[in-house]
Amino acid sequence: MKLTVVGGGSTYTPELIDGFARLRDTLPITELVLVDPAAERLDLVGGLARRIFAKQDHTGRIVTTTDLDAGVEGADAVLLQLRVGGQAARQQDETWPLECGCVGQETTGAGGLAKALRTVPVVLDIAERVRRTNPDAWIIDFTNPVGIVTRALLQAGHKAVGLCNVAIGFQRKFAGLLGVTPSEVHLDHVGLNHLTWERAVRLGGPEGENVLPRLLAEHGDAIADDLRLPRPVLDRLGVVPSYYLRYFYAHDEVVRELGTKPSRAAEVAAMEKELLDMYGDPALDEKPALLAKRGGAFYSEAAVDLAASLLGGGGSPYQVVNTYNNGTLPFLADDAVIETQAAVGARGATPLPVAPVDPLYAGLIANVTAYEDLALEAALRGGRDRVFKALLAHPLVGQYAYADGLTDRLIAHNREHLAWA
Repeated sequence: MKLTVVGGGSTYTPELIDGFARLRDTLPITELVLVDPAAERLDLVGGLARRIFAKQDHTGRIVTTTDLDAGVEGADAVLLQLRVGGQAARQQDETWPLECGCVGQETTGAGGLAKALRTVPVVLDIAERVRRTNPDAWIIDFTNPVGIVTRALLQAGHKAVGLCNVAIGFQRKFAGLLGVTPSEVHLDHVGLNHLTWERAVRLGGPEGENVLPRLLAEHGDAIADDLRLPRPVLDRLGVVPSYYLRYFYAHDEVVRELGTKPSRAAEVAAMEKELLDMYGDPALDEKPALLAKRGGAFYSEAAVDLAASLLGGGGSPYQVVNTYNNGTLPFLADDAVIETQAAVGARGATPLPVAPVDPLYAGLIANVTAYEDLALEAALRGGRDRVFKALLAHPLVGQYAYADGLTDRLIAHNREHLAWA
């Protein structure tokens, strides 16, 4: 089995490598190719990857290359984890929206739109090259904004499934609090990528006992602290929102906070420098503890599980993924991309039936889906008016003066990545 990681020079990659090594019975990789245009980073990450495989007695071959076409040739699955513009672009995404009093964040709001505009054309080009080389390969997208990018891939006819680590993070957290194995925890996870709610936590499968009320009663304070939301909010909602919902439920508070401290991008850039120094140490043969602070917790387990199921192996029968709605949420179009529990197999992902969604959540889901429609149109066709309309539709912007100012800033900060600008 050959698997290719595009963006293999990312500091995330050793997390993946560790998972591939530990879970080799689930996903028996014979060749792993790391593709990245940054040759120096790729050499550092590739060296550590080989040492991790060797330490854990994995017999698979690890290849590094800057040649995308060569890297994807013959691959059974291609995993995308790229960041167009690097941390410098992320730094911009997190700062210029604050000038207009709006959240600066890399996957939602105006910053998230900027990332989508930079990313979608690049991902589609990669996917076309994969299709020319190996039309049967699955594309697993971990590149943010996952929902918009996955929709772009699916609409272009690619065999693609989107992946995020938020759900598996909740699964692992709840399993620890309940004292059970993660495989026993089934989430009623509904919404869009980075806009989701856990409405039930069931033991044993989709029809199991819902223990969410007990979790909130016994561990509500700890869960609320993790989400940085007041405990009474969770009690009144009776659900556990993704931590990204704080940008919506406490927008003004978050904007004030962001204006008083270094950006997350600046923190990550400093962390990446330290990690790359570590990766260059020939004595290092395991993922360093610092990597846990980089983000992407349990990413490797989720990626292995999904790839194994898509390639006919031993993955979990149900997984939270990003895929076409296809009637699952009746208030959305069939070609909207939702994030939900799905049955995953060699033919792809089929969402499980979902109980009716409360208007409190359905309204926001529909609103953000409308924004994503416009964001994808802007990413595919360009133009200032399309960018403006997408921003005006976003619930974190929503005023024409803000949308106008943010449009000008977005274009000014991203001109080198926007062919139409």
